[in-house]
Amino acid sequence: MKKKHNRPRRLNVYDGNSQPRKIKTPEYKFLKQKPGQQKELSLGIRLNKYIANSGICSRREADKLIDSGNIKVNGKTVMELGLKIKPSDKVQYKGKVIKKEKFIYVLLNKPKDFITTTKDPQNRKTVIDLIKNHIDERIYPVGRLDRNTTGLLLLTNDGELSEILAHPSYNIKKVYEVILDNPLAEEDFIRIKSGMELEDGPVRVDDIAIISPDSKNIGLEIHSGRNRIVRRIFSELGYDVNRLDRVMYSFLTKKDLPRGTWRFLKEHEVVKLKYLGKGKHQKK
Repeated sequence: MKKKHNRPRRLNVYDGNSQPRKIKTPEYKFLKQKPGQQKELSLGIRLNKYIANSGICSRREADKLIDSGNIKVNGKTVMELGLKIKPSDKVQYKGKVIKKEKFIYVLLNKPKDFITTTKDPQNRKTVIDLIKNHIDERIYPVGRLDRNTTGLLLLTNDGELSEILAHPSYNIKKVYEVILDNPLAEEDFIRIKSGMELEDGPVRVDDIAIISPDSKNIGLEIHSGRNRIVRRIFSELGYDVNRLDRVMYSFLTKKDLPRGTWRFLKEHEVVKLKYLGKGKHQKK
């Protein structure tokens, strides 16, 4: 009898430019109600947690919405951060009733010329345009990649996870492939590796390597999520970045995910990302 070999299951990858069709979103076991949670619901959950569970924003951002008078409960504006919400309560934001959404987690290999936002006032293409025709849930980008930067971008409606991944104190690793207009000089390589001072403060990379014989192709690992930080590092030294591609986000890679396609995260991947916030929270 021949021995059966268990082949790894292929990931379901979806093309952002394909014809609109609804895709069944995955059911994550860890999101199913656990013993004791029903009691918590009957006693009420904090308003900021309720808002975060609706997928609108993180708990921290929910506190700001409450504090600024943007939230109504049962028709009345509330500004009490510790208010408990029960299943019978009606919570509104901008006149619309909000309720808990099914959490989903999407990994996109972002193409060039797409804006990392949910809506663009200039009607330019956004990353949401690559996904919105396939799922009903509202999801939001975690962090940002500028219009000309390609590569890995996570999108979710899990506000708490978004806050963990976007906050600099959680030290989420990001790896980029950079192609410069000119070869990187040895003294500039050393300067980047040693740490630099930019107009908004010091910046240190975790690792840097030259990965092409002409010294124009650079690999860069960095935790900082400051705006356009990689481009600004090289610009400070007089280089133009011809191409910038995020090839790794935390432990997630672009394997089997061509440019412009996306997939749902597997359960173990989501659990691992959540663990980053619980077990590996380190202050800078």
